[in-house]
Amino acid sequence: MSGFRTLLYKEILRFWKVLVQTVGAPVLTALLYLLIFAHVLEDHVQIYPGVHYTAFLMPGLIMMSILQNAFANSSSSLIQSKITGNIVFVLLAPLSYLEFFLAYVLAALLRGFIVGLGVLLVGLLFTDIEMRHPFWILAFALESGAVFACAGIMTGIWANQFDNLAAVQNFIIMPLTFLSGVFFSIHSLSPFWQGASHLNPVFYMIDGFRYGFFGHGDVDPWLGLAVVTPFVVLLSLLTLVMLKSGYKLRH
Repeated sequence: MSGFRTLLYKEILRFWKVLVQTVGAPVLTALLYLLIFAHVLEDHVQIYPGVHYTAFLMPGLIMMSILQNAFANSSSSLIQSKITGNIVFVLLAPLSYLEFFLAYVLAALLRGFIVGLGVLLVGLLFTDIEMRHPFWILAFALESGAVFACAGIMTGIWANQFDNLAAVQNFIIMPLTFLSGVFFSIHSLSPFWQGASHLNPVFYMIDGFRYGFFGHGDVDPWLGLAVVTPFVVLLSLLTLVMLKSGYKLRH
């Protein structure tokens, strides 16, 4: 497994060397969302009894940061390696496609978790937040981050240029996360949009993660886990198939 450890180290070092860009900037973005939305809505909105809107917003921002950065890490690493041509050195090494997969997923998860932790620590300066069910927090963070890390690998393999990657981020990743209940409860929506929200898998990720903090959610967390887990399995298998086939990597 020395090849796996080396590739994992390389992927971690890749974002660690530019922490201001890969961690500092996303934390600042989440902080701006927190300050703007909390300032406007703190005294006007209360989603759960006894929970201030700023506290309600925190888990959504943490999870959104984890998901977006897990996707960004794996996708940007692959597209950069393909464009610069150094992907050939990874492909020539005696690495199995499973080791390749695990190294990229774990590095993406680590970056997502570091950004999420940064958002949490900064948010604690503005509001108190509970952690009633750590199991649900960890379960949804791991599974959801893995889904977006796999999606990032698949996108990085498929994309031929940065424009392709930006299109996926702008037209798929951003709408899915912003319309998943990060800033609101779906019970405040009309029946049509409530139904539409239930078709968005990211909604279950955000809601289950938030349940771990407050013990309140729009749906049962077991239902959320039952929705998210198949996505982990499916995207992992699809990613492994793409890696094994060498699609747009070896051909």
